[in-house]
Amino acid sequence: MYSLSADETRLRDAAAEFADELMVYEVQAEMSGGTLPPEVTTRLHNTALERGLYATNMPESVGGPGLSMLAQVLVQEQVGRVTNGLGWVMHTPPQWWAAVATDHQRRQWLLPAVAGHRHECYAITEEFAGSDVSALSTTAVRRGDDYVLNGVKWHVTSYNVADYAIVQAVLRGGPHDGEHALFVVDLPSPGIEVVRSPAYTHTIADEHPIVSFTDVVVPADQLIGGEGEGMLFTQDWFRFERIMVAARCVGAASRLVDEMSTFAASREVGGVRLGEHQLVTAMLADSATELFAARSMLYAVARCVDAGDDRKSLHGKASMAKLYCSEMAGRVADRAVQVFGGRGYMRENVAERMYRELRVERIWEGASELQRLIVGRALLNRGPHALLANTCQTTPSEAVATAVS
Repeated sequence: MYSLSADETRLRDAAAEFADELMVYEVQAEMSGGTLPPEVTTRLHNTALERGLYATNMPESVGGPGLSMLAQVLVQEQVGRVTNGLGWVMHTPPQWWAAVATDHQRRQWLLPAVAGHRHECYAITEEFAGSDVSALSTTAVRRGDDYVLNGVKWHVTSYNVADYAIVQAVLRGGPHDGEHALFVVDLPSPGIEVVRSPAYTHTIADEHPIVSFTDVVVPADQLIGGEGEGMLFTQDWFRFERIMVAARCVGAASRLVDEMSTFAASREVGGVRLGEHQLVTAMLADSATELFAARSMLYAVARCVDAGDDRKSLHGKASMAKLYCSEMAGRVADRAVQVFGGRGYMRENVAERMYRELRVERIWEGASELQRLIVGRALLNRGPHALLANTCQTTPSEAVATAVS
């Protein structure tokens, strides 16, 4: 139906099989604050590595599989079927770093991350700079052979499981004054402190603390790329991650459609199957229709990446995918809770967990409102053809052979 090659189908099925294994632990994780016993966590991490489902976005030059964007989407779609962040064991390090990392950075951070030995977190968002990262106030000042960082970062996802952070700051002084730069910073380091770790709606092991950086000294060889290039790398990451958010939302919606269809077919109300009541039938039909549309859009955008579509077009298309797929998944989750009724309000039910977990997909990596602005501006500045023309089709064999850049 979606013109997948044999290799792509095998990869999707392998990821689906692993996702099914992870689902066994969902309720246990939910009832224990998102955590599993260390030995289980280690085993699942090693399983992801052994099955080639870790760092699927990394090129062969740094030890990754060099998969196409479509192939990566197929894996992350299965990640989305699993609640409580358990699917995050199929982790993807920053894909843009491979092209710009120095030899020192490759040896010290990137290669170990691809091999699953090190883990990063992003310290970008701030209290007054969320979807618009251009408004950052964290500063970086060059002093001799070092930079000194000062600022406070919010929602530093996975900080508690990371051993280094990628920090975005505004340069003060020098030829790139006012421009942005990215730095890799080991954790812990002097001057870095967790202000507090807020409780969030979802129940996962990865925390999102507020972290302060006070006179943090970072050697100049830990600058990623050049001064003034930080925003470029962040935009690349946003574009990639918006497609992955869309993939995970499609996976979540597919799980919910499966679960509520099965329930509606077996539950009897008034002597007939629940699903045969017309209003319930309508909810099932709307969910399946929107899922089909979202998956078709997602795969088409991934193929545009593999075909080498230009950056500006991809920026808009990634926003369209993220916008539609995240909004679609939220609607499906709401219907699923309704179909399950009282059961859908129990934490042991997948619909209840998805209902909570999917809400953030319309916020992080750029809120839905920002995605609409990006798409609208692309239409005004470049015309509908740039976003809607059917100019980025690849054959299945081309798609699986194209390594992500």
